[in-house]
Amino acid sequence: MDILIIDGQGGNLGRQLAKRLKEALPRADITAVGTNSTATENMLKGGADRAATGENAVIVNARRAKVIVGPLGIVIADALLGEVTPAMARAVGQSDAVRILIPMNRCETLVAGVAERPMGELIEDAVGRIVGLLQKAD
Repeated sequence: MDILIIDGQGGNLGRQLAKRLKEALPRADITAVGTNSTATENMLKGGADRAATGENAVIVNARRAKVIVGPLGIVIADALLGEVTPAMARAVGQSDAVRILIPMNRCETLVAGVAERPMGELIEDAVGRIVGLLQKAD
């Protein structure tokens, strides 16, 4: 299954996602797209199979992905300190992929009903949901 991880700023969330997804799904095809080169590099270090950086990479890879995972801000224009462009947010939102969004509460957007949880727990929840999707698909 084609999994797209999108992250920005330092790419720490994306790096941890790539690492855990490769552990849980060693045969998964993981593409990482960073909104900046530091995020991209860190996701590659986490185990992503390939990576790219920038707006066009998000747009192109969002069309191809079966699952898109990243912080909630990837669907909000100007989030992640302005790193998410309106075109990026639109591409993720219009993709046919299943979106698994992690509520990091760092993009001035709070989701009612979602409790604050440590990043590790959020990552485990996201990985579990992706594994569940793959099991349903088989």
